[in-house]
Amino acid sequence: MMTLPTLGEAFYIAEWGIRLTMLAVVPLRRTPAAAASWLLLIFFLPVPGLLLFAAIGSPRFPAWRVERFESLRGFFGDVAGRIAGEAPAASEQAGEIVELAGRLGHFPSASGNAIELLDDYDTVIARLIADIDAAQEHVRLLSYIFADDATAQQVIAALGRAVARGVPCHVLVDPVGSYRWLKGTLQALRGQGVRVRRMLPFRLIRGRTRRDMRNHRKLFLIDGRIGYAGSLNIVAKDFRPGVTNRELVARVTGPVVAAMSAIFVSDWFLETEEMLDPAVALPPPGGNSTLQVLPSGANYPLEGFLTLLTWQVARAEREVVLVTPYFIPDEGLLGALITAVLRGVEVHVIVSEVVDQLLVNLAQASYYDELLAHGVRIHRYRGYLLHAKAVRIDDTLGIVGSSNVDVRSFQLNEEVSLLLLDRPAIDELARIQQGYIAGSDELLLAEWRARPRTRRLVENGARLVSPLL
Repeated sequence: MMTLPTLGEAFYIAEWGIRLTMLAVVPLRRTPAAAASWLLLIFFLPVPGLLLFAAIGSPRFPAWRVERFESLRGFFGDVAGRIAGEAPAASEQAGEIVELAGRLGHFPSASGNAIELLDDYDTVIARLIADIDAAQEHVRLLSYIFADDATAQQVIAALGRAVARGVPCHVLVDPVGSYRWLKGTLQALRGQGVRVRRMLPFRLIRGRTRRDMRNHRKLFLIDGRIGYAGSLNIVAKDFRPGVTNRELVARVTGPVVAAMSAIFVSDWFLETEEMLDPAVALPPPGGNSTLQVLPSGANYPLEGFLTLLTWQVARAEREVVLVTPYFIPDEGLLGALITAVLRGVEVHVIVSEVVDQLLVNLAQASYYDELLAHGVRIHRYRGYLLHAKAVRIDDTLGIVGSSNVDVRSFQLNEEVSLLLLDRPAIDELARIQQGYIAGSDELLLAEWRARPRTRRLVENGARLVSPLL
């Protein structure tokens, strides 16, 4: 007579069933590093690991959201087609960048733009408020963090003044990024007559959206003629106690703003099924800069920002400068950075000495020894949390946007990057980056290797879970 297994035996069998099953499931459409991290967790803790994997293990949107995004292809194509009429005559190398970025993000480059790079926090807020106060047609703001503190209240008041003039105002906020202020922010915006929606809310009924898949973009648009893109959220620069942020934002006018507007319109549609503009207006030329918008996220092919960045680092001839607060590269980018140095390219990575996310900081520090040993120069910016995200490759490409150099921005977040494709704009970015280097302490290999052994062990432990951060 067959006896039933005891509870302990059944649990043991179930654990091994989970381990063996997940060996086949986990590696599908994941990087080797991410797969290894998930399998390590599941093999040590099968049941908790399975539950965590079920909650956040699949970086995909539900089917209804994918279908809604696919319905926008005609809209994107129309906007891209009209922007293409403004496409510049590019060099062969810039032309290849434009072509790849267009395939990754659906938008072509455009000439005839004017761009200002603003790296003073208060100046950005003041300029944004002035632009809102001058708005005549509409104001559209998308922000990962939208607070209800004193800084944000200035922006909310300006939106209220615009609404009172008859200017429609629409705001998209991320409920996870803004969780500390969300109730007050929504109440304050609605009280001013602003139409506001939460992005990627967590739904229990109509297909879940993972809470760690966020819309991390920062896009501010006025009348479809002025666009802001960069790293700044609508919140006080010192909203974390003891931490003051330093940001970098591009203020743009010209035809490329149509692509920025199209991203806002599509994000609004994904949340509401309402098309604000069936045909986004193309602003007139008003400058000499050639720019291109590259959106990225789960709806776009490959990992757009990472794909472009890795390819350009691999092709760099003289200099690579990466500015990011969170630096957790995948193996491909790590190899490209090291190989670039071996080819004689000067590679600078500028991170922040001030720490706001301890686990991420420990994980990124685990990469420093290997990078320093191969000649990558690492600079730690003093005094501020350098929250800017800016890349420069030689004098052929600059990138300013919302994307960090980490797996979260590569795979989980909706991001937007502005590509700078003309020499004056790239030179201005170089000037700002040199200021960052001047305000930093360079990390030296001997100094780094003198850190305590316990610190190294903790860093290595954090690195094991870095593909999941």
